[in-house]
Amino acid sequence: MDRIRIVGGQRLTGSIPISGAKNATLPLMIASLLTDETLVLENVPRLADVALLQRILGNHGVDVMVGGKRPGDSEYEGQTLHISAKRIVDTTAPYELVARMRASFWVIAPIVARAGEARVSLPGGCAIGTRPVDMLLMAMRDLGAEIEIDRGYVVARAPHGLKGGEIVFPKVTVGGTHTAVMAAVLADGVTVIDNAACEPEIGDLCACLNKMGAKIAGAGTSRIVVTGVSRLSGAHHRVLPDRIETGTYAMAVTMAGGEVLLEGARAELLQAALDVLVDAGAEVSETNSGVHIARNGVDLAPVEVTTAPFPGFPTDLQAQLMALMTRANGTSHITETIFENRFMHVQELARLGAQVHLEGQTATVAGVPQLKGAPVMATDLRASVSLVIAALAAQGETLVNRVYHLDRGFERLEGKLAACGAEIERLSGF
Repeated sequence: MDRIRIVGGQRLTGSIPISGAKNATLPLMIASLLTDETLVLENVPRLADVALLQRILGNHGVDVMVGGKRPGDSEYEGQTLHISAKRIVDTTAPYELVARMRASFWVIAPIVARAGEARVSLPGGCAIGTRPVDMLLMAMRDLGAEIEIDRGYVVARAPHGLKGGEIVFPKVTVGGTHTAVMAAVLADGVTVIDNAACEPEIGDLCACLNKMGAKIAGAGTSRIVVTGVSRLSGAHHRVLPDRIETGTYAMAVTMAGGEVLLEGARAELLQAALDVLVDAGAEVSETNSGVHIARNGVDLAPVEVTTAPFPGFPTDLQAQLMALMTRANGTSHITETIFENRFMHVQELARLGAQVHLEGQTATVAGVPQLKGAPVMATDLRASVSLVIAALAAQGETLVNRVYHLDRGFERLEGKLAACGAEIERLSGF
């Protein structure tokens, strides 16, 4: 099993290319099930979760062809996927695949919309909380699907097709909104989705579906209106840049010090997080090429942050911010409102010398003058990268174990950081 070795104390200087967004890529790939024509996705990141979803789609009869690099492409140029679901050969998504990636549960919507029936395993547990699927199933019921639970599987049926309707989510849900939109595009009639998630990845999915012939209005707002169509066609779509990767590297630069251009990043996708970094002492500016981050000799200032749905501070950057605040000159408070049990990185940060006190949903982080390297273990995707950020400023060597979590969401992280001067390497075979 691979590990990552980091020796802290190096400033970061240069540029880091931002990959396509994982959280947009996965629902876009799933949306390919809605048409019998080919969907071409560009700027797809090379991640373990993308490869796994290719396997899951293959189980349903989907052909995925990966385009090669063009002359002149950099090693970080996103890949191009040609995805063809000409015929859905299996409407069952088995437990052994769904259990490995919760987002794969979303196949239930396009399979029911296209084939009239789906049998999808319940996802099971999760390291960062229960993350139930009840609101996804509520959306399917609101569009006329019959739902039953049979020995750990959700069986959804709409033999005469889904019908337009009104969906009112009791709280904002990204997965529920993705599911509702994909179910509604082929439904008979008009669907209104209220209290919809406003995340940019929702907008990216809706933009792609509209290219495929869907009629979706209001993406990016809390009220989405979908007028169903009888069929969708193929399309070409470029995945938007990853705002979580952008924020992660912005925090890494703020932690280590230095100046880095985050190539291809778009500030409007994570303005709340960038504003917090400015409060903490970073200099942030948007250019035609991306977002420029710098911190030169300025002490880190403590911050008060509460995670919230977009456009608020993302829960997927909470762990990274906590790592940054371990070196602040003062005490910070970080409140997590999206997922329970998302402070699993705290005990590993403590191994590096961090002082964090947990009370309910709030973490109180008392900044320390120095962190010290130590062996640590990743517990989930975002927690693992928080350990990397802390290690960049720690004295001596840090070994991050179980880095397969990192490979799920960060494309060649060690290569991107090393190119900017970090002393970081992957150790294989342990």
